[in-house]
Amino acid sequence: MKHYLQFNDLDAEEYAHLFERAAHIKRKFKAYEKHHPLVDRTLAMIFEKASTRTRVSFEAGMYQLGGSVVHLTTGDSQLGRAEPIEDSARVISRMVDLVMIRTYEQARIERFAAHSRVPVINGLTNEFHPCQILADIFTFIEHRGPIQGRTVAWVGDGNNMANTWLQAAALLGFKVHVSTPCGYEIDEKWTAGARDVGTESYRFFADPLAACAGADLVTTDVWTSMGYEAENEARKRAFADWCVDAEMMAAARPDALFMHCLPAHRGEEVQADVLDGPQSVVWDEAENRMHAQKALMEYLLLGRDA
Repeated sequence: MKHYLQFNDLDAEEYAHLFERAAHIKRKFKAYEKHHPLVDRTLAMIFEKASTRTRVSFEAGMYQLGGSVVHLTTGDSQLGRAEPIEDSARVISRMVDLVMIRTYEQARIERFAAHSRVPVINGLTNEFHPCQILADIFTFIEHRGPIQGRTVAWVGDGNNMANTWLQAAALLGFKVHVSTPCGYEIDEKWTAGARDVGTESYRFFADPLAACAGADLVTTDVWTSMGYEAENEARKRAFADWCVDAEMMAAARPDALFMHCLPAHRGEEVQADVLDGPQSVVWDEAENRMHAQKALMEYLLLGRDA
């Protein structure tokens, strides 16, 4: 049994399989061909943070695979309230085949997984967002081919997305140029393997324009993630020079893509002419959450026998 709690939980060969399967599953979806390998399987989705793309992509995806879904929030369940996380894990995992959790600290999902009898998927934590980067890399491959040897520019907060990009770069053989404002840097304890001797896969840039130079992909996220709303005004001031604009995209390669995990705030972390421009693939990226996660759920439950 495998869990998917951070990007490092799978290896490069497994990711190659997932990207191939996601493409196959997406082709069948577009051709209106049924693909029901998870008939009679049930996914429990547990939300401690609000969600649009995560809920729709997992719920629609599981139904399209022939399975069913149970939706839980902390408001309508005992999780972490009157019942310890460990006990909730023991009970829920006896009744379903797969669990997806969107929560706050990584430690919460790790505690749940340690006592679960079924695979657990990280739908987002404060520290990591592996399903989003899985979809982002799949989207890059669709548009530009293999990501190995390419350069990704991360402009903005040193958050869960940035942490996961660095894990992915070390594992899959590409580089990340990171530019964050002072005080909002990446916490290197979450980037295990990204700076192993001889395989340095990321560099820091004080200037976001310099980080974008020669990049194959420029990507960002909101300046204020869920749970940090009290810092919103301070963050707006600190991040003012980290808005992805036409100048940054012009510094990247001519065929560079732009990505954003959404929701986006036009005029803050990205200018409207970039988000809605010809280099942006954010809508493909959002749709691909569903296809990539379908491949992931299939793999966690059936291995390569689907």
